[in-house]
Amino acid sequence: MTMTPTPELVGYPAEFARAYRAAGLWLDRTIPAALRQTGDACPDATALITPAGGWSYAELVRRADNVAAGLVAAGLRPGDPVLLQVTNSAAAIAAYYGILRAGARPVCTLALHRRHEIAAIGNQTRAVAHLVQADLPRFDLVAFAAEIPTMTTLLTVGAAAGSAGIRIEDLAGRDATGAELAVLDAIERATDLEAPAVLQLSGGTTGVPKVIPRLHAEYWYNGAAIAAWWSLTPGDRLAFCLPVVHNAGTANGLFAAHSAGAALLLTTPRADDLLPFMAEHAATWALLSPGLAAGFLADPRFDAAFAAVRNLVLSAAAVPRPLFDELERRGVHTTQAFGMTEGLFLFTPDDAPADVRAGSVGVPISPLDEVRLLEPGTETPVPDGEPGELCARGPYTIRGYLGEPERNREAFTSDGFYRSGDLVARLEIAGQPAYVLKGRTKDLINRGGEKINAEEVEMLLVSHPAVLEAALVAMPDPRLGERACAFVATRPGQRPPTLPELRAYLEATGVATYKWPERLEHVAALPRTNIGKVLKGDLRASIAAAVAAESGVTA
Repeated sequence: MTMTPTPELVGYPAEFARAYRAAGLWLDRTIPAALRQTGDACPDATALITPAGGWSYAELVRRADNVAAGLVAAGLRPGDPVLLQVTNSAAAIAAYYGILRAGARPVCTLALHRRHEIAAIGNQTRAVAHLVQADLPRFDLVAFAAEIPTMTTLLTVGAAAGSAGIRIEDLAGRDATGAELAVLDAIERATDLEAPAVLQLSGGTTGVPKVIPRLHAEYWYNGAAIAAWWSLTPGDRLAFCLPVVHNAGTANGLFAAHSAGAALLLTTPRADDLLPFMAEHAATWALLSPGLAAGFLADPRFDAAFAAVRNLVLSAAAVPRPLFDELERRGVHTTQAFGMTEGLFLFTPDDAPADVRAGSVGVPISPLDEVRLLEPGTETPVPDGEPGELCARGPYTIRGYLGEPERNREAFTSDGFYRSGDLVARLEIAGQPAYVLKGRTKDLINRGGEKINAEEVEMLLVSHPAVLEAALVAMPDPRLGERACAFVATRPGQRPPTLPELRAYLEATGVATYKWPERLEHVAALPRTNIGKVLKGDLRASIAAAVAAESGVTA
């Protein structure tokens, strides 16, 4: 039984792999085998709850096996990449585990991606099948998939009976035979655990994303380490509304819950969906972006939704102290998380003092995580307390992108540390060591040679009583090269602040004048990705177009 070849993989050095196995972090089994182990331990426990219903662990394993058997019968081979464009649903979870059980590889793209990205990702990963969400309200992904000729097998979630392609619901609903299960077991025994299991994508906002290979042992360990950090148990119910097939959802939601025997509550980030759902099922843990959390605070259903939550984890953006304090005042214990699809996670300890949980993203979650803070573009460590580029190596951090030798030489140090591009300082807060985000190495505005750290100014802007959220971006300037433009969303019931008022506020904080925004744009809300990150590329393009139009420059 042969595997479809993959692009060039930079594997873990043998001595590191041995160390991770010796420490008990990596186990020699596939992800579906790890799920079955949980299912064997607690078959009747709830594994998944969606607005349409729930499944026990035994039911989830059975349906994933059914999907896998159907995919093999349809001609899918071990190692075949399957490109995913789905939203959160039980069928999507059965498909995800079923693809892995069939020995194939999920390629985790966005339902929002279109031809430019999908064609390039499909070609780069050599995807042969395309799983799409057939019932999106404003875009026909089934028709779109027909335009991508390189992927010959169409799979669907949410399609009407009799529609084109192979419906995951039909595969999940039939029982695999003993002979089919034997074939799946043979595929599993032949699986190369050193080959990619899942192909994730880099989170860049420009260009076609780079492909990130995640392996069976390290990816499941990533989720298990998260579950151990938060002390998750089979009695926990994790509320999740981010896309579950992408890294934040897979590691923090899917694998964290299912490695601990907990229930994953899966829905959308709409308040009308999420808040009643959390209240109905007494969610004990939730992960949100600060923007979502701030919006939910004003909803009258907030208190009921978070009544049983023992830990709210905020991630994907800086956490303003007023937001943290308000959540705590409302009785919601709040922590922070910082992570990357390439690997490393930093979490604030659950029992840390409020100043640590509010003012930092914590520390690495694995005892074998390694972190260095380097001067950007070098391998020179920065002094303690000084900001440097966060660089990581460890048991769930990749050693290279697929098929990107030139990019890998830039993105990794000579001894295998991933360069994250994030500026971080290691400080002591309330007597505890912790890492504090200071911005991005590329999120700097070059104002005539003076560098403005955008995140520093943003955190000050959102401390203004009228400002709900803010983003500082570069706008082109013929004399200085770049100037700073602030995009600001105003708190409900507040008058939008003027530019002179914001500059006076920054002056009162003692911030250098060159860091003050020189233009203000009011917006209803900042544009964000579906995991909550601000689309600064969109904002830069918007202000550049406005400046060009005002100066009479045409494209």
